[in-house]
Amino acid sequence: MKKLGKQTIQFDNPPTILETASIVGPKEADGPLAKYFDQCLDDELWGEKTWEKAESKIIKETVNSVIAKSGISSDTIDYCFAGDLLNQCISSSFGLREINIPFFGIFGACSTFVEGLSLAAVFTESVAENVLCAASSHFCSAEKQFRFPLELGNQRPPTAQWTVTGAGSAIVTKSGTGPFITTMTTGKIVDMGIKDANSMGAAMAPAALDTLITHFKDTGRTPNYYDAIITGDLGYIGKDILIDLAKLQGYNIKSNYNDCGVLIFDKSTQDTHSGGSGCACCGTVFSGYFFNQLRKKEIKKLLLIATGALTNSTTSQQGESIPGIAHAISIEL
Repeated sequence: MKKLGKQTIQFDNPPTILETASIVGPKEADGPLAKYFDQCLDDELWGEKTWEKAESKIIKETVNSVIAKSGISSDTIDYCFAGDLLNQCISSSFGLREINIPFFGIFGACSTFVEGLSLAAVFTESVAENVLCAASSHFCSAEKQFRFPLELGNQRPPTAQWTVTGAGSAIVTKSGTGPFITTMTTGKIVDMGIKDANSMGAAMAPAALDTLITHFKDTGRTPNYYDAIITGDLGYIGKDILIDLAKLQGYNIKSNYNDCGVLIFDKSTQDTHSGGSGCACCGTVFSGYFFNQLRKKEIKKLLLIATGALTNSTTSQQGESIPGIAHAISIEL
């Protein structure tokens, strides 16, 4: 592999995304992408006593599913990268404590899934044969940690997004026939001073712009190189902001750009306000919908940019702003 510009790595022997799996909650199951997910749950608790235990079960079963679908033994998986939104990444560490695979717990907020894919690609290019990555989130566990307990019944403003309940996972392998991870562009922390925890799309859009422009400059590519440019969870408001900001920089992305948070719910019928968010937003939409499109060759060149808000309840209470981060990978056939 070699470095391009300041933040991009190009892979000499691009690793293959061998298989993916996804599990989603009941609200996501009522959305327009339901048929692309491996399993849709009937309720948020899935037989567990707490939301946190339910999320751990979701990521555990999603990982078991991707291993089973891949046809390879878990003994041949060299490393696992996984993360979530909860303190100390407890959903991943508790859910995967019996997996018996060398484990890296990672945190990039809602950018975690692409962060995991990026690291998996680096490891398979260098020292590993197979690497597993996964990310999860849960509406009920995230809401009470980042905003308000559900029991309060707080009114959500139009800018608010709905944290996706679910998990996405993928196995990246050294050899294969694609889809290939050809480049990765690691994002920088970008903070524009936004403090509203109910306006995450606006807080993350500048970071998405920075990574997007950097990727184009580092690789020499333009928006029309890709069949699709997809962000993780900017939602409707963040999506519009990114389109406008990119246009100001001389890049027109409107024709081939969309956002996972826009795609996963039906805005007209599901009352999710500005769309979806959470680690599972990008994780499930890519692992379900976009991987299917790549497999069918309906998309041959995809730029996937996962965005994250690097905040928690403590920093919000202390009056801090919300820093954003965005990581990108290009996936090609």
